[in-house]
Amino acid sequence: MMGMREHSVATQQIEGLISLRRYTYKDIKRITNFFQEKLGQGGYGYVYKGKLRDGQLVAVKLLKNLKGDGEEFINEVASINRTSHVNIVSLLGFCYEGSKRALVYEFMPNGSLEKFIFKSDTSEANQQLSRETLYSISLGIAQGLAYLHRGCNSRILHFDIKPHNILLDQNYCPKISDFGLAKICPREESIVSMLGARGTAGYIAPELVIRNIGGVSHKSDVYSYGMMVLEMVGGRKNFEVGVDRTSEIYFPHWIH
Repeated sequence: MMGMREHSVATQQIEGLISLRRYTYKDIKRITNFFQEKLGQGGYGYVYKGKLRDGQLVAVKLLKNLKGDGEEFINEVASINRTSHVNIVSLLGFCYEGSKRALVYEFMPNGSLEKFIFKSDTSEANQQLSRETLYSISLGIAQGLAYLHRGCNSRILHFDIKPHNILLDQNYCPKISDFGLAKICPREESIVSMLGARGTAGYIAPELVIRNIGGVSHKSDVYSYGMMVLEMVGGRKNFEVGVDRTSEIYFPHWIH
């Protein structure tokens, strides 16, 4: 009974997003040419390149392994539907058809920031960005975060700021993406309640892991942003998989 009630609430939340275009799964297959070109993948699912009828290029995020009634999907749609900012990726539409869930975003030709700051064997990832460009990118991300925290009618806490979730357009203008872990709260609330830690190891703020050192707030995003900037400057990940001490996963010893 509880599951049916939750499903009904989720459906009402999605159907209330009248400002977004709703696509059928058949539309999604047509837009992506039957999922021909994969741009990336992660724990959430896959991202495919697509084209709308008017010729506009898009990125289609096809979600899989949704928990419960797809809380992450609803979070992402509800959060990003409230935004309009040059440093926030634009959501153009969505698919909510049975177990099929997809998000249609504007296409970012330069992909994620991650490939430009971490060394890799691939030639694409070895492209170097100038310090001026990196500074401009870091400033744009900060402006996007300030908008989420103070510029919307409701405060949006992202909880997963990291290079992989920063997309770059043709001019290397950064766009914050992936709002699956986001939390919407009233602007006047300084501290928010959390049932569990959210985020990615290496970027999670201490208060999300150790509850007795302070409350969770928009400052948790600021911490993640700072960790990401350190990676941009140092050109290396701050998360070390092979460390023996758990504390070093969240507070790498090379940061002083």
